[in-house]
This record gives sequence, C-alpha cells and structure tokens, in this order.
Amino acid sequence: MIDTHAHLTFPDYAGKIDQVLDQAAQAGVTGVISIATTTVDSHDALRVATEHDNVWCTAGVHPLYADKEPHDWNAIRNIAQHEKCVAWGELGLDNKHARPIRAIQDPLLATQLAFIESCKSDGIDLPIVIHCREAFEDLIPILKATTLDPSRFVFHCFTGNPDEAKQVLDFGAMISFTGVVTYKNAKEVAHAAQLVPQDRIMIETDAPFLSPDPKRGTRPCVPAYARYTAEFIANARNTPFIEFHDQIDRNTESFFGIKVPKPDAEILKNPCTC
Repeated sequence: MIDTHAHLTFPDYAGKIDQVLDQAAQAGVTGVISIATTTVDSHDALRVATEHDNVWCTAGVHPLYADKEPHDWNAIRNIAQHEKCVAWGELGLDNKHARPIRAIQDPLLATQLAFIESCKSDGIDLPIVIHCREAFEDLIPILKATTLDPSRFVFHCFTGNPDEAKQVLDFGAMISFTGVVTYKNAKEVAHAAQLVPQDRIMIETDAPFLSPDPKRGTRPCVPAYARYTAEFIANARNTPFIEFHDQIDRNTESFFGIKVPKPDAEILKNPCTC
C-alpha cells in the first residue's frame, strides 16, 4: 500500500524525507502521494516526487489557501503534465474554519474546476482530490454541475457520518480515510468506513496531521502510520488485512494510474509496530 495523501513539503519533514520513506517501507507503506496546497507548493511537491522513485504529487490550490494569491494556473498546468503528477488538488470547500471566508473560497473553486475542465479538453485528464470539511451539502451540487466524471473524484480525509458517506457514494466518488477513523470519539466515521464498497475506498494519513491510534497526538504524523489506519478499517470491516491491503492497492492503482510497489510479504504478516 501507499499513503495516498500526505504533505511531504511541509516543514515537519525538512531534511528528513529519506528517513520518513524508509520508516514507511519498513511498515509496508511503499510510497507516498505528496499533495499540493498552493502554486509554490505544487512546484515543491513535484520536486520531491522527481527526487524519489516511490513518491508522486498533485497540482492545485487548497481552499484554506484560497487567499494566498497569486494562483498561477499556467504553472499548475505545466506541473500537471509531468509524469510524476497524478492528480489535481487538493481543492474544495471548508466550512470548519473561519478563514478564508467562503466569499474567497467559492470563486477559487469555480475557477479551479473550470480550469480543470479546460485542461481535460486539452488532453490533460487527471483524477481530483477533494477537500470537504462540513460542506457536503454545498460542495456536491457544485461538482455535479461540472462536466467532470464523478468517479474521478476522491473525498479525502473523510470525517463525516454514514449519511454523508452515502451522499458521496451516490454522487459516484471514492472515499479516503485517515487516522481519524481510529479515534474513540469518531464512531460515525468508523461506521461510514464499514459501508463504503470495497472498490471505492482508499487509505491516507494527511500527514503531518491526524496521527491514528495508537500514535494519536504524535506530531508529525508520518506515512508509515497509514498501516495502522488500514489495519483498523480491515478489522472493522471483518476483512483479513492481506485481503484489504490488496484491495486498496487495486483501488489506488486504478484511480491514480500508478503501479503500487509491493512490500516484503513478511512485513504484512504481523501487525504494525512502527
């Protein structure tokens, strides 16, 4: 498996990326997709991806960085054309945080979706990583109104309830879970993880945030911890870990169009102790 959503460009990993990737591999997490948040971060994510065989990146502007202008769409388009760039994003809406206000987020989302549609017409066809915090009722209708294929969206870091998961699934998108699903005060998230079809689920960390139990409170979270989240969800779904591991690999490969490096089989036979 790989960590399908982490932020390796954040200061938490400065000078430590090789160490972080080695630790991940020892836990059976054999790669990382480093997710962009701004134009500058998109450049940095591509640099990290080109410097490491088993790292990929995305290109886009996060809603919580909507006010960090300028947003250089030509630069983002160029990054998206690189073979190591495997998705747009992350992009979406955030009603959890007070800033930036929606009057800033909304125009950015509209511009970014139109930009992605224009790139698709030019032959740049990438899946889309969605950030949605307490915004399902607002965001899903906006996405439906585009010409973009719903199956090409993944709602990352899902922290909603089962009804909100059903909204996403009815829309047609994938759902990805972080360590939040392991928290004792997040039972609804765990229930949501049980109802997602096996071919619509993925695993991530959102590192450096959201370390799963038993590492909750540890900062930074690291890609190796994706193993804990995968084990937790496999257990919640009454699925043998090896079977669940193979399924999320297939989902990741199909969605992002990459080949997930396989770990040593022995690593997967025992629970994670990273």
